[in-house]
Amino acid sequence: MSTATAAPATPLTQLSAWKSLKAHSEKIRSLHLRQLFKDDPGRGTRLTAEAEGIYLDFSKHRITDETLKLLLELAKESGLRARIDAMFSGEKINITEKRAVLHVALRAPKGEKILVDGQDVVPDVHEVLDRMAAFSDRVRSGEWKGHTGKPIKNVINIGIGGSDLGPVMAYEALRSYSRRDMTFRFVSNVDGTDFAEATRDLDAEETLFIISSKTFTTLETMTNAHTARAWALKKLGDEKSIAKHFVAVSTNAEEVTKFGIDTKNMFGFWDWVGGRYSMDSAIGLSTMLAVGPENFRKMLAGFHAIDEHFRTAPFEKNLPVLMGLLSVWYNDFFDAQTVAVLPYDQYLKRFPAYLQQLTMESNGKHVTLAGEKVDYQTGPIFWGEPGTNGQHSFYQLIHQGTKLIPCDFIGFAKTLNPLGNHHDLLMSNVFAQAEALAFGKTPEEVEAEGTTDWLVPHRVFEGNRPTNTILLEELTPETLGKLVALYEHSVFTQGAIWQIDSFDQWGVELGKVLAKKIIGELEGKDPGGKHDSSTNTLIERYKKQRG
Repeated sequence: MSTATAAPATPLTQLSAWKSLKAHSEKIRSLHLRQLFKDDPGRGTRLTAEAEGIYLDFSKHRITDETLKLLLELAKESGLRARIDAMFSGEKINITEKRAVLHVALRAPKGEKILVDGQDVVPDVHEVLDRMAAFSDRVRSGEWKGHTGKPIKNVINIGIGGSDLGPVMAYEALRSYSRRDMTFRFVSNVDGTDFAEATRDLDAEETLFIISSKTFTTLETMTNAHTARAWALKKLGDEKSIAKHFVAVSTNAEEVTKFGIDTKNMFGFWDWVGGRYSMDSAIGLSTMLAVGPENFRKMLAGFHAIDEHFRTAPFEKNLPVLMGLLSVWYNDFFDAQTVAVLPYDQYLKRFPAYLQQLTMESNGKHVTLAGEKVDYQTGPIFWGEPGTNGQHSFYQLIHQGTKLIPCDFIGFAKTLNPLGNHHDLLMSNVFAQAEALAFGKTPEEVEAEGTTDWLVPHRVFEGNRPTNTILLEELTPETLGKLVALYEHSVFTQGAIWQIDSFDQWGVELGKVLAKKIIGELEGKDPGGKHDSSTNTLIERYKKQRG
């Protein structure tokens, strides 16, 4: 095990930079952004960074030059550079599962060399991409026919977690680039309603299902897959029809064959791809079917551009590093427990939900790489909605509530749907909200407006609420790839600082194991009564009400 993959020798809170940040945070806690901008009129142009078409304004943060210096020193003392190099070189930095972490290989151009256990994985990646592209072209052109000879008009992706959230988000984000004469839907919840509503108005003769499960044993996914199989056979009749209406994203050829899917239509991926990092692997087959292979490759190019920026840029100009360090700053030194992600583009309506898995499954950890319990906060809660909807919902709490909530505003200079002055109105709100959160409104300013004395406190905005503003030119497949990679590597940065394994997810296992035991009780195969009094009572009550 290299020093980059081993548990750090010095606990985080014992690092010199951490101790200095602790003292520094107490010293500047009362500093207001109003004063910081007054003392440094050029702050709004100086505290910015730009790379690969992404402009990051981080000037509206409660930081000084000293804060930045200490945060960058923390990154250095935490061995972030070595961790980055270890990931890109294929070292097994997911130490609890003894796996490499190489989602960056999924978007590496042909000709690059990335080794896992001495084998170059890039050719394998492109072999799968080429097969995906050939299949997508056949379906999109109408060459691929269903069992009765009709072309495919409907595509349903069945998966859960990373096999669902990434494809859903990407489809919604790139809907403007998608085939409008095809219907794309996504089923993830084991709740039968999800499947019933997704298929209610569809014709099985024109419907293709993508079953996305690495092991082809995931309970929720395979329950929905078998329901889909029964739904298709009810109309198509012939067992042989399954091969024309189902494809698999999996590595378990035996189970795929048993299901009735031709393994020529099985698209694989690798154990060095975590589920929440897999939207640009074969898990993105539905995305490729929707937007076409060319646009899918443009998205991969966007990912790769930020991968290279993250790998090579000095930390003081490195977008993901800066965002990750600022997240650590508020999470650990200001007790800010959440982060709001506020995309001002309706196409990104599922982006906050996607980030919830990426960030919270990665960094929701309570022990270090060494297995020691942390004595500091790790992953914050991520949440959000697209603007301007959120402004008429939860912004009240962000502006005048008692909780400090750092916000990421995401906006685009150009809209894909120009309608009158809609886009100028939309973007005026991006800039206005960030300004209002930073500077607020003082009692004196409220009084000067002629507000009666008793009403003044209610109309005061304290301000001093930190924000990032992330600006891009236009939402394209390439910029979507860049945006996702930006957050992927920010999450990596935070995990490296916190000395945790950002790439396992043992926390999702226990509930699944217990559910498998309980299903036997609900179905009468197990007499039950083996749980605590609350769980036993709930099970019995459910069975009685169900009948």
